[in-house]
Amino acid sequence: MLLTPQFLDAVFSKALPYNKYVATGSEDQQQRWQQVFDSVALSVEQEKLLETFSRDMNIIFVSGVWCGDCIEQGPLLARIAQGSPMIRLRFLDRDAIVELTDNLTINSGKRVPVALFMAEDFALCSIYGDRTLSRYRALAQRQFGPSCSTGLFVPDADELKSTLQDWLGECERVQLMLRLSTRLREKYND
Repeated sequence: MLLTPQFLDAVFSKALPYNKYVATGSEDQQQRWQQVFDSVALSVEQEKLLETFSRDMNIIFVSGVWCGDCIEQGPLLARIAQGSPMIRLRFLDRDAIVELTDNLTINSGKRVPVALFMAEDFALCSIYGDRTLSRYRALAQRQFGPSCSTGLFVPDADELKSTLQDWLGECERVQLMLRLSTRLREKYND
């Protein structure tokens, strides 16, 4: 199965907005997602950057409402999307569409979270996951074993800020890709 615009459009239509996705979890899981969301805010500089976005961007965040890494990163991307009308973000459970997740293996596994960044017409621009560089650095400092994040505790403020910036950096990279795209520049005559 290829990740064609038609397929990704169909997947996007089945995915859920942030609040509806989080509501599929248990009360405890919902609380953990909310704690992270409430713990992070965009800086003035980040808000100004998002205001410069001029191309529509679709993002599918493939995750598990139960997943600690998803709990610690999904709300950050939701906060970013909240800051720009050009970003349409949807969340999808990893096991909801097998044809999709079978094509999203990372290091030979079905890892989450994985974000698919797409143009307005669902042309695939980027696949980003399972952890940002800041998340890997923080985890490496704490451990070098087989355990994974549980999402039981909100990461410290510096880690949240760094991880938020990592996600914003990927959003900006894709936005610049879309802004400089020959096909889109011809379409919009800019």
